[in-house]
Amino acid sequence: MLRPFVHLPLRIMPQPTETTCGPTCLHALYRYWGARPELGDIIGRTRALEHGGTFAVFLACDALTHGFAATIYTYNLTVFDPTWFTRRMDVAERLTAQLAEKDDPRLPHATEGYLEFLRLGGRLRFIDLSPPLVRGLLRRGLPILTGLSSTFLYRTVREYGLLDVPDDIRGTPSGHFVVLAGYDRPGRKLLVADPYGPHPYGSSRDYWIRMDRVFNAILLGIVTHDANLLVIWPKEGTKGTAGHEHPDRRR
Repeated sequence: MLRPFVHLPLRIMPQPTETTCGPTCLHALYRYWGARPELGDIIGRTRALEHGGTFAVFLACDALTHGFAATIYTYNLTVFDPTWFTRRMDVAERLTAQLAEKDDPRLPHATEGYLEFLRLGGRLRFIDLSPPLVRGLLRRGLPILTGLSSTFLYRTVREYGLLDVPDDIRGTPSGHFVVLAGYDRPGRKLLVADPYGPHPYGSSRDYWIRMDRVFNAILLGIVTHDANLLVIWPKEGTKGTAGHEHPDRRR
């Protein structure tokens, strides 16, 4: 029988700066699994982009190099062509070939990250974002770090310039990282652990919000290369943690 309600015991700290939401979410996942790294250490070793922030794949590479396994569920069509997965192509080869043909300034960083991710043994999945997928992961005790559009999630003004000044005319959408830590099946809601504050959903860093709002925000994360889900779990023998089965083994 499917469980109508899941609330994982995950605790998230406030992000120290405007651009450290990703490492703060990763820190929460490490602590959930029993590891105890310092947040400052994770921030210090996480690759940052020139304009601030990071990509989920860089967080995944950190996990892979510290005794964890990782799967990324991607919805980023600016980086991945759907046929690479349906035709079982060599994704690393296609990423390299694509880089030679496109001039998107963010693509080299994303490509480098994904090539390292694959080299380290990370798994890429390209499957529909759906309630069964998300509930299935959470039901098996796997919190989900997700990149999404904070502009859509919060319904706030777009931001302009290096200082991210709210500007509805000149502004552009912003990306963000949060962790999905539970679901309410009858209410069709998800529990979001959010390192940012203040946000529109109250003073707590944990809040329940409609599943469709979260799904739309994830898919619209494609604008900032944030349309993805990242799941990590400790391999057997990882110091301070217990092993866990691969999330794809059961549905």
